[in-house]
Amino acid sequence: MRRVFITLLTIFLFAGSALAQKANVAQPSEGKFPFSIKAYPFRGTYLDGGVHWEKFGGAYPAGVNLGFELPSNQQYPWQQYLGNATAGVGISWIDFGHKMLGHGISLYPYILLDAIDTDYFQMRFKVAGGPSVVTEHWYTQADQAPDHYYEPTVNTIFGCAINAYLNAGINLNVPITDYLALGGEFGFFHMSNGRTCMPNIGVNALYGSVGVTATFNSEAKKAPVRFPDQPYGWAINISGAAGAQKAAIEDPKRFLISTLHAGAVYHVNNWYGIGLGLDVFYNGGITKNTGRSLYCDGTYDIDLNGDGEIDKTEDNVSCTACGDEKGVDYTFAQKTRAALALNNEFKFGRVTAILDWGVYFYNPARNLYYDYHKDNYGTVVPKRPLAYKTPHGPGGEEAPHYFRLGAKCRIWDNMYFQTTMKCHLHIAEFIEFGIGYQIPFYKKGSRPEGKSNIFHYHKNWWKE
Repeated sequence: MRRVFITLLTIFLFAGSALAQKANVAQPSEGKFPFSIKAYPFRGTYLDGGVHWEKFGGAYPAGVNLGFELPSNQQYPWQQYLGNATAGVGISWIDFGHKMLGHGISLYPYILLDAIDTDYFQMRFKVAGGPSVVTEHWYTQADQAPDHYYEPTVNTIFGCAINAYLNAGINLNVPITDYLALGGEFGFFHMSNGRTCMPNIGVNALYGSVGVTATFNSEAKKAPVRFPDQPYGWAINISGAAGAQKAAIEDPKRFLISTLHAGAVYHVNNWYGIGLGLDVFYNGGITKNTGRSLYCDGTYDIDLNGDGEIDKTEDNVSCTACGDEKGVDYTFAQKTRAALALNNEFKFGRVTAILDWGVYFYNPARNLYYDYHKDNYGTVVPKRPLAYKTPHGPGGEEAPHYFRLGAKCRIWDNMYFQTTMKCHLHIAEFIEFGIGYQIPFYKKGSRPEGKSNIFHYHKNWWKE
């Protein structure tokens, strides 16, 4: 299969180069626009380790990234504000390097931000994200028994076929002709399902690639349009989002998760804003999440030191901390968290990237977790203060802080649709979808006569 794919890739590259040359030399550019097609074969190395990855020793990811790009002519405000940024759509085909891991295909929009741009060399920062499909996962395995979770015969990396794909890197480009360039790319990619299904170990990998870019109609350029600065400074954001997650492999039930957010953001310039916000989270699966064993049915295989080996087995141990025994459940208040967050917004026209860092000030769940380093399994961790060190590392579920990353797209006026992932460092807690409304306020002296102090988007707003 690899040989067939490499052959097709070679044909694709030579055909693209030939067509690019024909398009640029033989055809007129009237009414056309420039675009590029690129192909970058890559190879990488996994950053993950531990018992889940020992069975795949020696495996590495390899594949190819294909892209369709629209170089900027600065015909839209965001292109000018971001220094002539390039937008594109990419497809990644990934061989995960082991038959149990299979292959993956990802489809994603991406953006390239210029860092160095000369006639002889270009360096750009790449940010991308979108859905991904994998061919092998937990539910494609013959053995799905939870008590065989750590055995080398099952795939515990992907819990289901659909996953989220995130990619960031540095793109290098060396023009050879007006229509052909050699390049390379070095970066990081992540794939996981955000606990929409279990297990959810996921993939984190570094990669490097080399390839070619064929450009069509490179001479068909328009004169850049000069746009005014964004007329607003401060803005208020109000949003609500919800989703569902699994909490245990053996439990088919999905639990409701939801988020309410309110905050104020100051737009430092035309493309970046920073502010503070209040987040209130509800996670209906906390009852299960806090049980760190694979199941809570009265019999427990116990890994005391976290090395993946069973140290002892105990029957009928009280499960007060996970709340599953005899129908015991946590209250609504115990499943609720509240936090203050530092909000960051990166604007790309209608689309705004979100990166928030928050610290809990109300978090009852922090006192509901087991401490596996206790000699007596079943001993509940003593109550922790609001600021504490997590015994299982900074990415543990009981961490006192979190990240939210995602994007929101303006759909009408100041209303937007958003999708975000909440995680504790590199461990995802959930993925959610929601709607929100931003209330931007005109800067002093920017408000048109007869208008209210609230800015409203409309087509060609810059022509006011």
